[in-house]
Amino acid sequence: MRLHRHLRVCLLLAASLFLACQPAWATKRVALVIGNSSYQNVPLLPNPANDAAAIAATLKGAGFDVVDSRLNLAASDMRRALRDFADQARDADIALVYYAGHGIEIDGTNYLIPTDAKLERDTDIYDEAFSLDRVLLAIEPARQLRVVIVDACRNNPFADTMKRTVASRSISRGLARVEPTVSNTLIAFAAKAGLTALDGNSKNSPYATALVKYIAKPGLDLRRAFGFVRDDVLQATGNRQEPYVYGSLGGEDVALVPAPKTEEPTQAANPQSEIRRDYELALQLRNKAALNAFLSQHPDGYYADLAKLQLNQLEAEDARVAAIEKARQAEQQQARLTSQNTQQADREKAAADLKAAEDARIAAEKAKQAAQDQAAEAERKRTDSETAMAALSGNKPAVENTVAGNPETVAPVQADKAPNLAALSPEPRPTDVAKTDADKSDIAKSVQSELSRVGCFTGAIDGQWNAASQRSLALFNRHAGTKFDAKLASLDALDAIKLKPSRVCPLICDHGYKADGGQCVKITCAEGSFLNDDNECEKRRGKKPVAKRNTDERPLRADRPARERREPTVDAPRRQATARSGGSTGQIVCDQYLCRQVRSGCHLEYRGGGGPGGNTGNVEVCH
Repeated sequence: MRLHRHLRVCLLLAASLFLACQPAWATKRVALVIGNSSYQNVPLLPNPANDAAAIAATLKGAGFDVVDSRLNLAASDMRRALRDFADQARDADIALVYYAGHGIEIDGTNYLIPTDAKLERDTDIYDEAFSLDRVLLAIEPARQLRVVIVDACRNNPFADTMKRTVASRSISRGLARVEPTVSNTLIAFAAKAGLTALDGNSKNSPYATALVKYIAKPGLDLRRAFGFVRDDVLQATGNRQEPYVYGSLGGEDVALVPAPKTEEPTQAANPQSEIRRDYELALQLRNKAALNAFLSQHPDGYYADLAKLQLNQLEAEDARVAAIEKARQAEQQQARLTSQNTQQADREKAAADLKAAEDARIAAEKAKQAAQDQAAEAERKRTDSETAMAALSGNKPAVENTVAGNPETVAPVQADKAPNLAALSPEPRPTDVAKTDADKSDIAKSVQSELSRVGCFTGAIDGQWNAASQRSLALFNRHAGTKFDAKLASLDALDAIKLKPSRVCPLICDHGYKADGGQCVKITCAEGSFLNDDNECEKRRGKKPVAKRNTDERPLRADRPARERREPTVDAPRRQATARSGGSTGQIVCDQYLCRQVRSGCHLEYRGGGGPGGNTGNVEVCH
C-alpha cells in the first residue's frame, strides 16, 4: 500500500515537471497547403506542386501541429479538404492556408480553380471553382490569427476560351482587391490586385522562395516578414511583380514562430547611473536651461565637466549668430551711407565698423568650431569608455542606454543594425521630428547669413527657407558656378559659401545710384539731360512752339454785342476831304476786307456812308 502511494506521488511530480518544461507560447497551429499543377484541360503548371512542397516542409520544420499538404486536387477533393481543415481550425489558435495554382477574378470575386475544371462559360465558375470567401469561412473559427496566402495570380488560360453569357460581366487579369471582414486576418497575394505573378526560371517561383526564407523565422513579426518577402520579389523580378497584403493586425508583434525566451543579463550596479541619466536627458534637450539645471544639481564630477563643455558650445553658437547679425547690419549701414553720398568721414567710419564686425564674426566662427570640436571629442571618449566597460561586462543594454542621449554618436552605432522594414517602417517620434525641424531651421539660418555676407541675400535671417532665400541661392549658383538645389538649404551649400572670401553677387543699387566697386554712387546727369526709368542719363528734347488761336478770350465779330461795335464818326469825311484836297500821294483806301494805297493816277471820292457795316464810304476813282 505504501509502495503504491509512493508511485502515485512520483507520477504526479513527473507530470508537473513535464508541464513546467513546455514552452509558454505552446499554441495550436494548423496549416492547409494546396498545390495544383496538373490541370486536365489547360497546359501544365510546373511550379505550384514544388512550391506547395517547400511551404509544407517549412511549416513542419517550424513546429506546426498539423500541416495538411494536398497536391493536384479535383473539385470534390478540394471541397473535402476545406471541410476537413475547418474541423482542424475550430480548436486552433493559428490557422494558415497556402494555395498555389490557377485563380480567376469575375465580377470582383476571386476564385481558386481545381484541376478538373473546364469553365466553358463564365457561369460555370460558380459550380466548378471555389471562391476565396469559402476558404476564409474554413479558417474563421481560429482564435488568434487567420492567414491565407494565394500564389494564384498567374496568366489564366481559362479567361481566353471562356464564353461570356453576359457582355457586361468583367473578367480581369490577376485577382481583385479584397478586404477581410474578420479581425486579425491577413490575405497575402503573390502580386498586387489586377497584376499577374511570375513563375520564374527555377524550381520554385520567386514568391514561394521568399516565403520559405522569412515566413518561419522565430520572433519575426508577420507583417515585417511579408515586407521582406515583397522586397525580395521586387528585386528578383526587376520590379515587375509586387506582392501585396490585405487586412490588419493589432499593435503587438505577431509571429508564426515565437522567439525562444532568453534570460536577460543582470546589470551591475553603477554608482553614477543616476547622474549619467540626468546628463543624457539634459543633452537630449540641448538647451542652456537644461544644462544649467543639471549643473545646479551636480556641480562637480565627470559629467559636470561634460555639461560645461556642451554649455560652452551653445554659448559659442549664440555668440556666432550675434556676430553674424552685427556684421550684416554694419554692411547694410555702409551701403546706405554710400548710396546717400554722405560725407567721407561717415563712410570711412562705416567701413571701419564693418571690418571690425567681420573680424568679430570670423573670431566667433572659430570659437564656435573649437567649442564644438572639444565637446564632440569629450563625448566620443565618454562613449568609447562606456562601450568598452559594457563589452567587458557583456551588458549590451547598458551600451544602448549610454549612447541614447547623444545623437551624433548613436547614428553610426545604429546604422549597421537598422533593418529594412519595406513598407512597414514605424512612424518617426514627435521628438525626432521636432529635432529634425530645428536642425533644418539652423542650417537655413546659417545659409542665409553666409549668402548675406557674399551679397546675394538682403532679407531677414530667420531660418525660413522661403522664395526670397531660394532666389538668393540661385543667384549664388549663377555667379559662383555652382549647382546646388535652391529649394533646399544644405550643409554642402553652406560649406561652399563659406569658402568665398568676398562678395560674389554684384552690388544692386537703388534707382538714381550705380555700383562703383563695392559702393553705390549717385548718378549725376549733365545739364540738359535727365535720369530715365532705366537708370540712364537721357538728353532732354525742347518743345517746338505751336501757333494756336485763342478763341476763349476774343469772341467772333458777329458775337460781339451791339454796344461794342464801332460807330462811324462825322469827322471821317473831313479826314478824307483833307486827304483829297492835299492832292498828295500816299492815300489809303479801305473796304470791308482790307486797306491799300491808292494807285498812281487815281484819287479818292466820298460817295456817302462809310464806316463799319459795309457802307460805300470813299471810292478810288482812276482816269
